[in-house]
Amino acid sequence: MWDKIKAFSSEFFVTGDPLILGAQVSIALTLVAIVFTLTYFKKWRWLWTEWLTTVDHKRIGIMYIISSLLMLFRGGVDALLMRVQLAAPGMEFLNAEHYNQIFTTHGVIMILFMAMPLMFGLFNIMVPLQIGARDVAFPFLNSFSFWMFFFGAMLFNLSFIIGGSPDAGWLAYPPLSGLSGSPGVGQDFYIWGIQISGIGSLATGINFIVTILKMRAPGMKLMQMPMFTWSVLSSSVTILFAFPILTVTLFLLFIDRYLGAHFFTLDGGGNPMMYINLIWMWGHPEVYIVILPAFGIFSEIVATFSKKKLFGYKSMVFALMSISFFSFFTWAHHFFTMGSGADVNAFFAITTMLIAIPTGVKVFNWLFTMYRGRLSFPTPMLWTVAFIPCFVVGGMTGVMLSVAPADFQFHNSYFLIAHFHQVLIGGVVFGYFAGLYYWWPKLFGFKLHEGLGKWAFWFWNIGFYVCFMPQYALGLMGMTRRFNEYNFDMGWQPLNVVSTVGAFLMGIAFIFQVWQIAHSIKFLKKETTGDNWDGRTLEWSIPSPAPMYNFARLPVVTHQDDWWEKKQRKLRGEPDAPEVIAAEQAPLEPIHMPRKSGNAFIMSIFWFIAGFGFVWDWTWMVIPGLIGVAVCMLVRSFTYNTDYYIPVEEIERTEAAARGAH
Repeated sequence: MWDKIKAFSSEFFVTGDPLILGAQVSIALTLVAIVFTLTYFKKWRWLWTEWLTTVDHKRIGIMYIISSLLMLFRGGVDALLMRVQLAAPGMEFLNAEHYNQIFTTHGVIMILFMAMPLMFGLFNIMVPLQIGARDVAFPFLNSFSFWMFFFGAMLFNLSFIIGGSPDAGWLAYPPLSGLSGSPGVGQDFYIWGIQISGIGSLATGINFIVTILKMRAPGMKLMQMPMFTWSVLSSSVTILFAFPILTVTLFLLFIDRYLGAHFFTLDGGGNPMMYINLIWMWGHPEVYIVILPAFGIFSEIVATFSKKKLFGYKSMVFALMSISFFSFFTWAHHFFTMGSGADVNAFFAITTMLIAIPTGVKVFNWLFTMYRGRLSFPTPMLWTVAFIPCFVVGGMTGVMLSVAPADFQFHNSYFLIAHFHQVLIGGVVFGYFAGLYYWWPKLFGFKLHEGLGKWAFWFWNIGFYVCFMPQYALGLMGMTRRFNEYNFDMGWQPLNVVSTVGAFLMGIAFIFQVWQIAHSIKFLKKETTGDNWDGRTLEWSIPSPAPMYNFARLPVVTHQDDWWEKKQRKLRGEPDAPEVIAAEQAPLEPIHMPRKSGNAFIMSIFWFIAGFGFVWDWTWMVIPGLIGVAVCMLVRSFTYNTDYYIPVEEIERTEAAARGAH
């Protein structure tokens, strides 16, 4: 009996690696500390009522952001471990299996569990405020979306300490991801972690399309929406069409592994290239899904700190929606070397070059917005200015990769790695950092320390160029990705050492950001105006942090950048439009709000249980998990008490307290 338990535990828990053992101990100590703290300070009820059951879009956004920053730490540590292994020839810091696992988890975590939730966090926090709404269209679905993401991410990350991480690459190409190439449970953790979180991502896309199209403030036309809201709409439309492809692709892979089908196995009549086509039909739109909202953030920041209207508003809208459309016609440029023929390669080369045109349009729009503007350079504007040259270089190298004959040389090399990170770090990460700094006072009611923010900014930017510029040269020298070691005679060591130094500089930058947040909380510098950046859009018209109901009276919109126009009319002594005055002077009315619900949290736990059962092929766990999901759905279907009204007296007290402070 003891031998069976010992054999099972050795299969169940990952053992034998000191790094993983250290992670297991750290996770256990962290969990103990969390449980102790919540118990000692009697915060379990507070945790349940204020966070686990909330449907408030702002609190859900905060939870997305906290989760994404934790995933940034995990994915960043993976990156540093890889850079240490590659710093010198013949390194034995990570063995080949562990390196492949880290290589795989780094990509998945950074794209799906860091960039996506950070994006969704900003969606949640700002879109209702920018369009003058009191919540999203489907608050319960919004809560369900977050918890599905969260438990999907937890299921994926469990593989690090239980069962073993996936090691077939971040897109899991067959035959490496098939049962013969990955016989353990790591690939099943990959499939079900992404599948569960993907349900939440698809639901979020649907939710925000409906919110933007149906819940705008009275008078706000589509062509008066803030540019960030336009970018969210374009990203959500892309999610709507792209994520079902991912769901189907991973389901087919699971059937191959679980039921012995042969969709992607050559010896069974399948075709692994079908998988690669399908995964990139999702994968390349996914790149634009995460970068389109960053374009919207930069547009807001440039206009605010240039004290000018965004140059070429209509062309920006057209560019965003064009990118969303064309993103579905570029996927095959990821495998020009497949052998599809000159005609196919030429088509996808042309479409890839075409998508660079609307991307370039936006850069000129930002530059012309800054031209002759009254510029100021707080931290959000620094990130925006740093993004432009970084993204231009990334775009130019992307066009180089789109030339099919040249791509035969660049393919799978570190030139591609450098380009990919140039676009995703210089575009996505810089963009979301800019958005966090820009909207932080609106969300939390206090400012972040500017000095520490600038230290973090310079370490991030210098570290980025030191890390990734050498990788272009390494790619041209013949270094391909997925190497875990190389020989002295390759001549790659000096540039790899430089690249590793740059990675650690970015790690120091992250420490500065954590220090910045902690310092700002300790020495709280409250935001007392509600409009600390002299903003242009509706979110700056209400107190900071925003009340639970956002707007005591729904605003009436008459212009693009309506809040800025209202301030300018006041400076000129001009009256507002009669409908605006009538809305502002209307008596307060009870506000209809969604009621809290723990159903989404509990249902997501059951999805986690079912997913864990599928990973280990434990039918006794899968069936109760799926039954629990069905019961939660049934309970929700017969729940009628889903909303309530905030009385006028409470609104008056909240507004008086907020306006008194502001």
